[in-house]
Parts: sequence; structure tokens; C-alpha cells
Amino acid sequence: MSKSATLSTTPLTEQRLDTWLWAARFFKTRSLASAAIEGGKIVLNDQVCKKAGKGLRIDDQLEIERGDTRWVITIKGLLKQRGSATIAQTLYAESPEALAERLRQAQEQQQIRQQNPTPTKPDQHTRILLRALRRESPSSLSDFREIGCKSI
Repeated sequence: MSKSATLSTTPLTEQRLDTWLWAARFFKTRSLASAAIEGGKIVLNDQVCKKAGKGLRIDDQLEIERGDTRWVITIKGLLKQRGSATIAQTLYAESPEALAERLRQAQEQQQIRQQNPTPTKPDQHTRILLRALRRESPSSLSDFREIGCKSI
């Protein structure tokens, strides 16, 4: 039996916090996970964690804050290597209250994006109006009336 095969079958009892956050796909890199930990964005068992090497065990409570998104989870598994997203989802269980709050916030953000779409290139009519406004001469105001604008 090879050395790598024995390592992968040995169950983990403790794992570094930054490697778990990376393996569970909360962060793309370990350095991003470490930066979040050192920035006070990770709470382990109701205590702000400041060290990336802090030991993490099964059934620990973890609060992760990334931008406007906040997860409250319980650790269900440990994994040294980063796997697929389906495997990563089996490593934790999210509290129902936090999940409901996160989904509510996502829905609010979606509604805000629909009501306020991102600015796009102005159409031709609007570009003509903008050019006329940018001109310094008073004659530019007559351009508005020529294209059908009644008021400025």
C-alpha cells in the first residue's frame, strides 16, 4: 500500500482553519482565507479567531462573513484536499435561520439590480443631447430645440 493511500484513508480529528475554509470552497485560495481570518471575519465557537492555524474539529460552530454574505455553519467533516463543490457541501451544515436570512438578502439584492440596471451606452438621441450640453457656447441650447426638446 502506498503512502498516499494510507494518508487519505486516515480520518482527520483536527484541521487548520484556513485549509478547511479553502477545502470547503468558501475562499478561492488559502491566502484569502488567512486574510479573512486575520481581519476578524471568522468567528469560531463564539470567539473571533485571529490565527489561520487554529485547530478546527467536527461539530465546531463557525460564522463566516464575506462581503455582505454571512454564513452560520456547523462543521460536519474535515478534508485536507480541495475537492468538488458537491463534496465541499458535505463538510458543513448551515443553520436554517442563517440560510433563510442569506436567501432573503440575495432576493433583495436581485430586486435592487432589476430596479436599477447597470448603466449602458446611451442611445443616439441621448448622445446628441449630451454633446449639446458639453458645448460651452450659448448656441448649443438651440440644438435642443432643433431636435425636439422643449425644456432643458
